[in-house]
Amino acid sequence: MELGDKLELKFRLDTNQKRALHRLKLFSIADLLYYFPIRYSDISTVMKISELVPGNNVTVYGKVSNLKTKKGFRSRVPMAEGVIEDISGKIKIIWFNQAYLAKILHEGDNVKLTGKVIKGKSRIYLANPEFKKMPNMPIDMRDTLFSAKNEKNTGFSYPIYAETRGITSKWFYHAIEKILREKTLDTIPDYIPEDIFKKYNLPTLKTALIWIHKPKNAKDAESARKRFAFEEVFCIQLERQHDKFEYRKNKSFQIKKGGENVEEFLKRFPFEPTNSQKKSIRIILEDMAKNFPMSRLLEGDVGSGKTAVAATASYMTTQQHPNGQNFGNLQVAYMAPTEILATQHFESFIEYFSHLPINIGLITGSGCRKFPAKTVGHAEGGASWTTISRAQLLKWTANGEIPILIGTHALIQKTVKFKNLALVVIDEQHRFGTAQRRKLVRKDNIAPHLLSMTATPIPRTLALTIYGDLDLSLLDEMPAGRKQIITEIITPNKRNETYERVKRELKNGRQLYVICPRIFEADPEKELALNVKSAVEEAKRLKKEVFREYEIGILHSKMSKIKKEEVMKDFVDGKLNILCATSVVEVGVNIPNATVIIIEGAERFGLAQLHQLRGRVIRSSHQAYCYIFAEAKSEKTIVRLKALKTAENGFELAELDLSLRGAGELGGIKQWGITDLGMEAIKNIKMVEAARTEAVRLIGEDPELTRYPLLKSKVKSKVSEFHFE
Repeated sequence: MELGDKLELKFRLDTNQKRALHRLKLFSIADLLYYFPIRYSDISTVMKISELVPGNNVTVYGKVSNLKTKKGFRSRVPMAEGVIEDISGKIKIIWFNQAYLAKILHEGDNVKLTGKVIKGKSRIYLANPEFKKMPNMPIDMRDTLFSAKNEKNTGFSYPIYAETRGITSKWFYHAIEKILREKTLDTIPDYIPEDIFKKYNLPTLKTALIWIHKPKNAKDAESARKRFAFEEVFCIQLERQHDKFEYRKNKSFQIKKGGENVEEFLKRFPFEPTNSQKKSIRIILEDMAKNFPMSRLLEGDVGSGKTAVAATASYMTTQQHPNGQNFGNLQVAYMAPTEILATQHFESFIEYFSHLPINIGLITGSGCRKFPAKTVGHAEGGASWTTISRAQLLKWTANGEIPILIGTHALIQKTVKFKNLALVVIDEQHRFGTAQRRKLVRKDNIAPHLLSMTATPIPRTLALTIYGDLDLSLLDEMPAGRKQIITEIITPNKRNETYERVKRELKNGRQLYVICPRIFEADPEKELALNVKSAVEEAKRLKKEVFREYEIGILHSKMSKIKKEEVMKDFVDGKLNILCATSVVEVGVNIPNATVIIIEGAERFGLAQLHQLRGRVIRSSHQAYCYIFAEAKSEKTIVRLKALKTAENGFELAELDLSLRGAGELGGIKQWGITDLGMEAIKNIKMVEAARTEAVRLIGEDPELTRYPLLKSKVKSKVSEFHFE
């Protein structure tokens, strides 16, 4: 049996099994070996049959009898039945949807069964137990039970695999057992260099595959999982470090630092820069002074001043000419995810740069603008922007007359050409991929410095992994004088009281966000009808029952881009008092008048996501309020939500979320295509740092991994599963 052999040629598969395996993307022997168990049945609860209690997962040893197949009286579900007996008593066995098991086992077989004890109408029974034939079981059942009691120290019972319609965990167990029995792994080569797995005490590939499917004990299973977790993060790091190496091959425009100029520019902001802003600016300017392009991710909560840092970097860039002259034509491209956000940045930059003879352009799907209206001769505060044609804007950008161009993804279209693009700022697009970045490199291999920014709080381990090709800077302080958002956890009995508080704010001219976990109500015929608020229905209910005199708009991801922009513009302009939306407003805009937010079904959001949503109302000097509406009554959920009231910043919440909920549930994590096993590694800072250290070393020594062809092939296949672009 070879690793590349197709499953269909090696196993007898019915139509449903073939479909199930294809759904799981399992086509070959190798694919099957990498389909890891989700857990292991615990044999520490080996019991006498007379001691069994409903609800427990147990292991029993005994002799089977009365085996037969039948169908459920009403459900007509095919099943196998039998009885297992030990010296203390006997219990019925039922295997639902697995009638064939009555033919695999034989009358009088000695077996070990592991399953859940269920209370039936008249008596208890063992449901869908995993089984293992025990032909050498001692005749004296007391010796057998004694052996079983001691076995809990030597191993697990059965691996449990995730099932899908048409295929069972038991099928996976027996299929993989057959592969291992045929010694398919005897000649399998390891793609991780020997010095690395020895250095970190990781098992070889062959050993790890055996231990993860047939561990002798918990320690072996954990060692195997550690090996594959390290491997996944290591592959990501190798790909990211290679991207970084390739990008740094390019030349860049060196931006000379100017301390006095920076200090003068910072005085134009309506607040005193925080220490973390000053530190980030200093590091960014040091990066841009080098002869290879910067690649940096700037993380900071909403309102922490990321735009001010980006504006300062833009200012220093536009001061310099390719030949060193001041106010030349080095250019900045500033990309935002939405037209409204791009427009707001355009207006902010007009305020920051109005004292300088610098042209600023705006390009979106709706049109193009330019500031100042006249090219020269304007006085500070005395000029305004004007609408211009797209062709004219592109012409001025191409010849360098517009040093700062702000826009949406339109910035990276082929028609947009820069003369001397020196800096690219990406706002809330931290997954801006390497393929897109390459589009910005000039034919003469001059690449712009890249400053990517995000308000999404990301745990440090995740940032080091997912954004391994970017250097990290944190803004972990808020400007002085900013009022803290008053956050309250609202139980169902306080809902009406909270609505009255919100009405008082609306009467004072403020605006309200209402965030719901889903867009539409669940269809009970197609999915489980959960008690979860939907944006569409909640907007109708609020208009009818609570906020009759106020205008309510709806915003969600199923709307067209144009419609979304229209709704947001109406909210920005004050035509809507309330915006009922899904979490699509996470990447939001600056609406100072929106000072209240209600988050429905808060237990369904991650802490970091809740914190980011809450940040929508921290844009003004008015007191802001966040009301967390939670239906869950569990103590764990309430404790988790209360952290929103005590945490210092979003980074602290992201780390807490990672520890409490697990990486797989962390908001947005699944979108990257990392496996659950890989996400386990993300929780381990030492493992992430070790994988990063080894990846940096290997890429430094051998950028194309020519000495490690197996590893190179593994990285290529593994990375194709991820969704970083």
